[in-house]
Amino acid sequence: MSVASFVESLHQFLQKDQISENETVREQHSIDESYHKGELTQVVVFPRSTEDTSRILEAASRHAIPVVPFGLGTSLEGHVVPLKECVTIDFMEMNSVLTISPDDLMVTVKPGVTRSQLNRELKKHGLFFSVDPGADATLGGMAATNASGTTSVRYGVMRDQVRDLEVVLASGEVIHTGSKAAKSSAGLHLNGLFVGSEGILGCITELTLKVYGIPEYEMAGRATFPSVENAVQAVVSLLQSGIPIARVELLDEISLKQLNIHQKMSYPEIPTLFMEFHGNEAGLAEDVEFMKEIVAMYNCEAIEFVTDHAERSRLWEARHNLAYSFIHAFPGRKMMVTDVCVPISELAGAVRYAQEKLHELDLIGGVTGHVGDGNFHVILMIDLMNPEEKERANIFNESLVTYGLERNGTSTGEHGVGYGKQKYMHQEFGAALGVMQQIKSALDPQGILNPGKLLPARGDGVNEHVIKS
Repeated sequence: MSVASFVESLHQFLQKDQISENETVREQHSIDESYHKGELTQVVVFPRSTEDTSRILEAASRHAIPVVPFGLGTSLEGHVVPLKECVTIDFMEMNSVLTISPDDLMVTVKPGVTRSQLNRELKKHGLFFSVDPGADATLGGMAATNASGTTSVRYGVMRDQVRDLEVVLASGEVIHTGSKAAKSSAGLHLNGLFVGSEGILGCITELTLKVYGIPEYEMAGRATFPSVENAVQAVVSLLQSGIPIARVELLDEISLKQLNIHQKMSYPEIPTLFMEFHGNEAGLAEDVEFMKEIVAMYNCEAIEFVTDHAERSRLWEARHNLAYSFIHAFPGRKMMVTDVCVPISELAGAVRYAQEKLHELDLIGGVTGHVGDGNFHVILMIDLMNPEEKERANIFNESLVTYGLERNGTSTGEHGVGYGKQKYMHQEFGAALGVMQQIKSALDPQGILNPGKLLPARGDGVNEHVIKS
């Protein structure tokens, strides 16, 4: 059936302002923050409830119309980019914080709530939500990609925070994947199935999440090193020591330069660790002295700490805005960010390999990342009008992924697969990929949910998508 007949059916239960065929709105919903390009979505719909979402998907199933879920469009691997004629479902109007339960350390929200919006509400109760990706993404999108951020070394990733999801399946059926219990041995682990599924199994319409008490005392620090390798080795030793690190981020000299220019900072432009510690004042004072001894073993050149809230916030805001610093520095270019994650014992070698490969391919890239869990990024700004440069960037990305997979790592630590990393799924999962494809076929037999993302079509050896102009 046609999209026109599908849209006509939507008018039977949605308000006029919940359906947009405006070209500008469609263009805004056909891109994300990556270099990946696709097709123009045909129409954008804005559900206001689970019932709306259910009826939209039931109609899409009946008309065999592909749909793409959309949060804020901050993804980096083409997750929300349409690859064929489709309809986009934007969850921006489903943005309520439904319940906050301080005694249970739990909150229930709709998918369009952003992390900053949630933390503003939680702060009133002395609580915070731990997962903090660089972008102020929606919680629905963060669950769909199993996002993480600077605090994952202490609190875990998005999957670790989810108690229950309300999900609308391709048929329009509504299910819950968990409960509000702190633990359960009942049934299959559906939370784990749907978190990170990137909208290919269903649309998340409600989330129940773990939250945490705001720490009694917080301390941030910066430590500088003569080389990235020294900094990484220091992190490994800090983790082995048992010091309760809440955040530990690496920035190389290129990243520091962009941060200084565009965030108006004045940090030394040498490899630096940004760190944060949570606990009580007396305990952290002891930890700091122990930490100074450890980093000195790796030629730490300078270290300083701040406890003032404004100074700590300024440091982490600068780190979160690092990608945007690169974007502002290179107007007209598109950002490509690698996302390899390796066992912590392999991290120093992986970073060294990335730097050598950048030099070999004559590419300029900033190295940064959540090095406490083995995840690091190389930020490249690519001229999409230069085919030769695009090819070098593709070679770099592919070589780094291969390096990580050969060392029992993963192609994507936190950004997800989308279609940008889909071609690596066979190499990463082997026969297990077939199991994933069977699950997809069982839950979405028509293949209408975010088609062309995460999983290659059954029988495809690879997905040939690379940087497109």
